[in-house]
Amino acid sequence: MVKRIGLLGTITYDLITFETGNAIEGLGGILYQAAALCGLGLDVALYTNVGADLIPLIEASTRDWETLGTETWAVVPGPGNRVRLHYPEQGERREVLESVVPALDPQRILRDLPRLDFLILVINSGYDITLEDWRMVVEAADCPIWLDIHSLPLSKGLKSPRKYRPVPDWAEWAAGVDYIQANAAEVAALLGGPGHRLEGKDLERLANLAREKGTKAVFVTRGREGVQVLTARESLLIPTRKAEKVADTTGCGDVLCAATVARLRDGDDPFAAADYGARMATEAVEVAGVEKTYELIRRLSGYTT
Repeated sequence: MVKRIGLLGTITYDLITFETGNAIEGLGGILYQAAALCGLGLDVALYTNVGADLIPLIEASTRDWETLGTETWAVVPGPGNRVRLHYPEQGERREVLESVVPALDPQRILRDLPRLDFLILVINSGYDITLEDWRMVVEAADCPIWLDIHSLPLSKGLKSPRKYRPVPDWAEWAAGVDYIQANAAEVAALLGGPGHRLEGKDLERLANLAREKGTKAVFVTRGREGVQVLTARESLLIPTRKAEKVADTTGCGDVLCAATVARLRDGDDPFAAADYGARMATEAVEVAGVEKTYELIRRLSGYTT
């Protein structure tokens, strides 16, 4: 039986604007991780609720992704998960949720766990899955688990800019998880609350807290600096090369996640895996959209059917 990577989270439709006045729109969310994993030739099962109006667009965009399993998703009525993102010249991007889909039913995931050899949860919207249901999945899983914290420290609610907020129960989300991913702003919010300036001691504190919960490695993405990898024995910054051009940074961290997981699955240590993930992520900023991301990763990996 071919084992698959289980990918949990939300498929979004993004409207992305820039300070220059340029705009991009299209599918996003966990389709970026799926694009990279499928581009690497890996079998992927998507566990997500999809708005009915997005189905034709998703089917058209992913029709060539031979290793993508969509029989595990559920179609729900309504406009799907729609997001507005704005990238200023300096500082963090601004995000507004226009609509969301209901949280995942864990029974679909629990039923399929014996068929999975890796599990990834990306908290895209904050509505993706409840903590209670996530604990059920983690406790039943017999495979490595990757958690991308992403939107966990962002406020919920529709039609207004999301703000960073304290998350006193974040360690419950992390308990039993093998690998954790977050960016520097997310880590700062988790450990010190909104506006907290991330310092080196914060990373050490994060690593210690995660280690107490059973985590093997923490991956903190730091933009152009690279990704900081923290394990029980070592903390190392994996640098990224400068991209020749930047088309869109949306999905860059998602590609890092997918490519790193692919190498961890093959037996690489966290540092070697993150080095590969960072290289793929740097390449990915030179294209925009999930379709181009799939084509790029497939070409770079040499995957053929």
